[in-house]
Amino acid sequence: MGDWGGPDPPLLLFLDRPCHAAPSCPDERHWAIPGLTHLRLAVCALLLALVTTAVAEEPRRGGMLTMTLPAEPVSLNSATDPNNEVALVSTKVLEGLLSYDLELNPVPRLATSWLVAPDGRSITFRLRASVKWHDGAPFTSADVAFSLMQVWKVLHPRGRANFAAVTEVETPDPLIAVLRLSAPAPALLAALSAFEAPVLPKHVYAGAEIAGHPRNVAPIGTGPFRFKDWRRGQAILLERNPDYWDRGKPHLDGIEFRIVTGGANRASAFETGEALIGAFNPVPLNEVERLDKLPHLDIETRGYETLAPMYVAQLNLRNQQLADRRVRQALAHAVDRAALARNVWFGFAIPATGPVPSSQRQWYEEDVPRYGFDPKRAEQLLDEAGLPRAPDGKRFKLALDYLPLGADHRRTAEFLRQQLARVGIEAEVRDQDLPSFVRRVYIDGEFDLALGYFHALADPTLGVQRLYWSKGAFRDAPFGNASRYASAEMDQVLEAIQTEREPLRRRALIGRMQRLAQEDLPVLDLFELKFFTLFNRRVRNHMVDAEGPCGNFAETWLAR
Repeated sequence: MGDWGGPDPPLLLFLDRPCHAAPSCPDERHWAIPGLTHLRLAVCALLLALVTTAVAEEPRRGGMLTMTLPAEPVSLNSATDPNNEVALVSTKVLEGLLSYDLELNPVPRLATSWLVAPDGRSITFRLRASVKWHDGAPFTSADVAFSLMQVWKVLHPRGRANFAAVTEVETPDPLIAVLRLSAPAPALLAALSAFEAPVLPKHVYAGAEIAGHPRNVAPIGTGPFRFKDWRRGQAILLERNPDYWDRGKPHLDGIEFRIVTGGANRASAFETGEALIGAFNPVPLNEVERLDKLPHLDIETRGYETLAPMYVAQLNLRNQQLADRRVRQALAHAVDRAALARNVWFGFAIPATGPVPSSQRQWYEEDVPRYGFDPKRAEQLLDEAGLPRAPDGKRFKLALDYLPLGADHRRTAEFLRQQLARVGIEAEVRDQDLPSFVRRVYIDGEFDLALGYFHALADPTLGVQRLYWSKGAFRDAPFGNASRYASAEMDQVLEAIQTEREPLRRRALIGRMQRLAQEDLPVLDLFELKFFTLFNRRVRNHMVDAEGPCGNFAETWLAR
């Protein structure tokens, strides 16, 4: 083992001489105590693995990480535009008060500690000292107050609800921020990541129009990487922040986000080594098995825990047919979720049973109304609703819009079209670009069925609530209550969940919410989407917490 520079470690007290490798210790003569062959080999192997790992995994400084983006983002500020492509870049430049481990526990980022008052009506954050913005200005509590009150609460689509209870942010010290709340908000501590709530520099944005600010496309943050350049249609470049508060990091020289449209093009880029990492299912699902067999590539499905994506069909309740709950139940029975997950999504999906994903064990409720695949029951319900088949076999027609993010989403729409046709419902699949989809579904409300995924996030108040809360139907904010579902009982339960601090009572309320959602069915929960990250094996430490590819990559490095 070489010179330890001191007394033998405790494990070596069993040995009468150093053991350099398990295979070189074949007999009992190497032990002071005979008869311990298996233990000896285990200890030797463990020591060898520890030493080898320590040497092999020592972070290497330098190198440029190339990451794919499937489309060019509109901005680089997820505080106002929380789309995946935006967040992948934004989270390396801008930071949140907290991050989250793989069990979704909050861990320090710009805040080093936090204290919730006994009555739950205030949260005090102590901030990290000696943090500087990329332009050299000091980071202070004034930046937190500005970001929360003037950006997150006003411009972030989910922030309006997530931070609704915050009435004021006091700044008694440059390193102390006190959130005053109108009511307890137990979910708030789960909403402070760089994805959901990036802190912005007050001295840059104050007094300006925030949503259209030029710094949204050339952000100034506190993160491990600084914005360098945006070559439109080609790439976004970040460079190492030499003054990052976490000394010695980042390890990379920078990150190049290459805009590579078309799944086949991205697959080729990974195959040739041109691209080193891509997130959110960067290649077509039918290519995954082939690429995963290549010796230089691997796949990671962890790192999406804070997002918990759910694939749903939102139903427009202003449609006369869909306003009848029996019709909604018929649609639910008409869809074979298991076949959809298996055949269209190649197993990167799990059939959903309700609005909360099963991966969120602390919130998931099994005892909810379920609608198994049963076309005969679907036909019976449609007949009961007064929608019999016409002579041509058709009952009525629906427009089916899908989130236009690639072939997998188009195939999902076609699958549903075929499933509905079997029970006499004609669905017209409509193709469009993303802005048109958002406008049609969430602003104009001119749709019947809208397919896509949403992030359930770490707490139902943060992610699930917006689909079922009548106050979550913002005309100018996408990915909310497009169904325009309104239920006084559901609103009462959701608002109680927002403020209930006692864990068992809150858990019971969340269970009630799930049962109500499955009884009323304004949304068909189809499957839990399992995103994956495809990466070159040279890329190390890209998945260190629940934020995964939307983490800051301060610890990421490239092996030779």
